[in-house]
Amino acid sequence: MTDPTALSGAAPHPPMGALPGTGPATEPGTPLGGRPGERRLVLLPAVDVADGQAVRLVQGEAGSETSYGDPLAAALAWQEAGAEWVHLVDLDAAFGRGSNREQLAEVVGRLDVQVELSGGIRDDATLDAALATGCARVNLGTAALESPDWVRSAIARHGERIAVGLDVRGTTLAARGWTQEGGELFEVLERLDRDGCARYVVTDVRKDGTLQGPNLDLLRDVCAATDRPVVASGGVSSLEDLEALRSLVPVGVEGAIVGKALYARAFTLQEALAVAGG
Repeated sequence: MTDPTALSGAAPHPPMGALPGTGPATEPGTPLGGRPGERRLVLLPAVDVADGQAVRLVQGEAGSETSYGDPLAAALAWQEAGAEWVHLVDLDAAFGRGSNREQLAEVVGRLDVQVELSGGIRDDATLDAALATGCARVNLGTAALESPDWVRSAIARHGERIAVGLDVRGTTLAARGWTQEGGELFEVLERLDRDGCARYVVTDVRKDGTLQGPNLDLLRDVCAATDRPVVASGGVSSLEDLEALRSLVPVGVEGAIVGKALYARAFTLQEALAVAGG
């Protein structure tokens, strides 16, 4: 098992005060950044939780987990290393095999940075519980494909606090923890734009956890089809990948979720933030 504090270069017990140089905290729902002229790429280190442990999967496949220990320790390590956001995922809820709800609520409550919370948020009860943690934003996935009317209502009620995850193989969306097909990417994107969705998290499932580089063509195509900001996810393996993603900021990519590359020590978070412009 890897010590997450070693991965970030952080001290073993990060302080809980404000991060040096980050300035005052922003209110939940504050956008990552705007499209026009903003060249900075915002990084969201990922903490995926299964059976109470921080893990990474390969291509989202259940059973491909590599464990990295305590999720709170991992999240605090990324905070201490300079992260402004953490992407926190309940994999058990996403796969419909349980929930780590209380543990994730504790993680959100202990962090001073903003959290994007994802995994198994598919109805009012799970949405209300997620938002009640104090996270800045939730990421809806399966519900956007299976319950479009409910998602439209959630967007209308919560605005910037709702993002939608578009998880794709080719241009076919994946649902239910990426185990089922869920529609055509650009048809769903057009509907969500009409419904007022504020932001998309775009993942190439075939790239996720593989360290094979992000799907830049997919990201360009999505940015060309919507004027909403896009957070890239999946495949980041090197600082060069982050440079390539930063080059897409002018067309609409505002952030990138980074997971396995950090845990595998391909680079440190501080190095990544320097490349991203943080």
